[in-house]
Amino acid sequence: MYVSASESYHLRPAGLKSLDAAFGDRLRKRVPLARYTAARIGGPADLLIEAVSVEELIQAAQLLWKEKAAFLVLGGGSNVLVSDAGVRGVVVLNRARSVRFETSTVSPTVWAEAGANFGVIARQAAVRGLSGLEWAAGIPGTLGGAVIGNAGAHGGDMSGNLLVADILHQKRGREQWSVEQFDYQYRSSVLKHRQPGTAAPEAVVLEARLRLVNSSPPAVQAKIDEYVAHRRRTQPPGASMGSMFKNPPGDFAGRLIEAAGLKGTRVGEAQISTLHANFFINLGSATAGDVYALIQLARRSVEEKFGISLDLEIELVGDWVNP
Repeated sequence: MYVSASESYHLRPAGLKSLDAAFGDRLRKRVPLARYTAARIGGPADLLIEAVSVEELIQAAQLLWKEKAAFLVLGGGSNVLVSDAGVRGVVVLNRARSVRFETSTVSPTVWAEAGANFGVIARQAAVRGLSGLEWAAGIPGTLGGAVIGNAGAHGGDMSGNLLVADILHQKRGREQWSVEQFDYQYRSSVLKHRQPGTAAPEAVVLEARLRLVNSSPPAVQAKIDEYVAHRRRTQPPGASMGSMFKNPPGDFAGRLIEAAGLKGTRVGEAQISTLHANFFINLGSATAGDVYALIQLARRSVEEKFGISLDLEIELVGDWVNP
């Protein structure tokens, strides 16, 4: 999801005309992205397209690949830090949100489009007495983001639920991937990080099917309530990107940042949470620069004190210089 400062989108007049014909007033210029991110941070996108169906998502991606344009797909805007300078390219806002539960077989499943809110899917499963996604009830992002980033919590993660996903590949077209093809690692997959030097994703997640287990609404809801209560006790409210760093092997990023004496540290309107040090909070008008200064401080302090290099769990999005 990283576009360097030297890259920009390139759309011929014919390409721009095709986008305008397809999306009309859902194609906009110089749109501030703060309103579309969980942290309420982010400069403008040169162009923003709102795709409200899988067919429109396919249409936008294929046209932009044909034009060799720089673009990225944005879902719920969690786990991303959009630069203050914004995105020199096209942002495709994924609003394809259809969800369908299939319970007529012994092994129930849920199929959903990638723009569907993952937490909402989990809560809809609970109402139907379907277990397996209780861990996801508090996750704010979309299904597509969860598939790409191997989202997880409370001992569960996407690699344990995903059956298949429909993918639109730049070169091979639409295809179906098994969970093994994502090569899932801790909070990562083969699709999470775009290849160096590229300005567009290699593939776009369109839809996914997840495995579920028959249970009862009270039992599933009780487990969700337990997880949500734990989340409220241990994670701060307010605008944030979610967990900032991956947990290093055998330890926790939040513990290390706290042990480095940084809990509550502020830069501008950004703060390392006083409740959980792996969450960086927008106190009201934080900039991406404020947050990135805290990222650098946390990395440097933990490295100096413990000799551990923290890897970002979030993605840096947009026009950054020497991040």
